Amino acid sequence: MSNSSVSATAPANDPSFENVWDELVWRGLVHVSTDQEALRALLAGDPITYYCGFDPTAPSLHLGNLVQLLTMRRLQLAGHKPLGLVGGSTGLIGDPRPTAERTLNERETVEEWVGYLRAQVERFLSFEGENAARIVNNLDWTAPLSALDFLREIGKHYRVGTMIKKDAVAARLNSEAGISYTEFSYQILQGMDYLELYRQYGCVLQTGGSDQWGNLTSGTDLIHRVEGVHVHAIGTPLITNSDGTKFGKSEGNAIWLDPAMCSPYRMYQFWLNTDDADVISRLKIFTFLTRDEIEEYERLVAAEPFRREAQRRLAREVTAFVHGADAAAAVIAASEALFGQGDLTVLDAGTLREALEELPNATVASGTGVLQALVDTGLVSSLSEGRRAIAQGGVSLDGVKVDEAALVTGALPGGVSVLRRGKRTLAGVFVNG
Repeated sequence: MSNSSVSATAPANDPSFENVWDELVWRGLVHVSTDQEALRALLAGDPITYYCGFDPTAPSLHLGNLVQLLTMRRLQLAGHKPLGLVGGSTGLIGDPRPTAERTLNERETVEEWVGYLRAQVERFLSFEGENAARIVNNLDWTAPLSALDFLREIGKHYRVGTMIKKDAVAARLNSEAGISYTEFSYQILQGMDYLELYRQYGCVLQTGGSDQWGNLTSGTDLIHRVEGVHVHAIGTPLITNSDGTKFGKSEGNAIWLDPAMCSPYRMYQFWLNTDDADVISRLKIFTFLTRDEIEEYERLVAAEPFRREAQRRLAREVTAFVHGADAAAAVIAASEALFGQGDLTVLDAGTLREALEELPNATVASGTGVLQALVDTGLVSSLSEGRRAIAQGGVSLDGVKVDEAALVTGALPGGVSVLRRGKRTLAGVFVNG
């Protein structure tokens, strides 16, 4: 499979929309905002400067952050100027969680994560041309500020009655955990960021998740009080699955953008398994496919859902966009070969290993009998069950049907083997020696 066949669609806005605002609305990216008519006019006019912030509370961004990065890219493609803010200071605190205080990370850890996140943000924006992106760190203007100056210059503009009405704060005040002054002050710090970026760069728009709306309006309100001008904010929807479950996480296991934390194969499979009820909205938000293309996939989902064409396109687009065409080609080849539509022996060794780590798997010594490997990987519960499965012709090793005498030698690239029971029940075997 050639790399060109799996390249992500080149980032471009859909010319069928008169205004980037209209496209953002159609793609479902506007859950809440300041004045919509004013925003529409603003985005149709001369280039503006806008920003989105990313706090280093982990060593990688995740799919929720990807919504913001894609929104920023769409605005940049419309001619506007992005500021990617990495929160070297706000990351030391963390925005209030709904239920309990955050664990404060060491300064050295946060500083290290700032570097990781900065590099990730830089991959998704353009740093060339008249509207080249800039990366900023709020530690640059927060660190020199004394506590007294912070209270005198910023704190005096905030009213506690208003602050405690913010959703995140109110939820914590009504919980057993309560809320510390540290997390309570987060909204002031984010408001100060917006004010600083307005003063330094003329920034007049902030984007973020709708769960951050209280923090977004902290900045718009502060700038209005201090500078007497109206600036704007857009809150994108929190992405959930059609059944109401949280998107992109399973048992606390987020889909990270760092391939060391979430392999390209796992990311591809995540998108491939998108429910029919969710796939069209995902195509709108996470790809640069045009309205006509997405509407065609909508017809295909309704008429021939069993083909899962929309899911395959979605998985290919996002994996290639995040990890590149080479990685996407490798994981697609691995996915197809594992399920009988390709040659296992020619797969990239690293990608094959990553794929097998996502399956039931076991590590065995070279020369282990296939019966024992079936038990070790959990494909059967006992040797006798394994014998029955083999006798029925339902077991293959590395794509070839086997008998009881077969041995596992790790004949595939990287010294691994693939066990299959039936048509679609697979397991990986990592061979030592």
